[in-house]
Amino acid sequence: MEYKRADRVADVLQRTIAELLYRRVRDPRLTKITITGVELTDDLRHARVFYCMVGTDSEKDLAAAALAKAAPFIRREVGKRVHLKYLPSFTFSYDESFDYGEKIERLLRELRDDE
Repeated sequence: MEYKRADRVADVLQRTIAELLYRRVRDPRLTKITITGVELTDDLRHARVFYCMVGTDSEKDLAAAALAKAAPFIRREVGKRVHLKYLPSFTFSYDESFDYGEKIERLLRELRDDE
């Protein structure tokens, strides 16, 4: 299987964005966020950044709003750290796979407790 350039750049973007959220972004709504992945188009123009977090639905909504507000700052800081011809635009999406995994884990635990 071929490892495309977009995949390599997506890995670099994931590490860079996670570091920025941890070290530079001072918004308390973003303290529980973990960047789980980045999907990048082949032309490196658009990046979909996946994140997950522990919290209530209202906290998740607040975090989504905070990410949308911080997106220009994150893009500018990524541009300073990652040297690309074109800096991709970022779209932040909640990664629901962790919620699904948690639901499966809870169901298995309930089955084990019933036995």
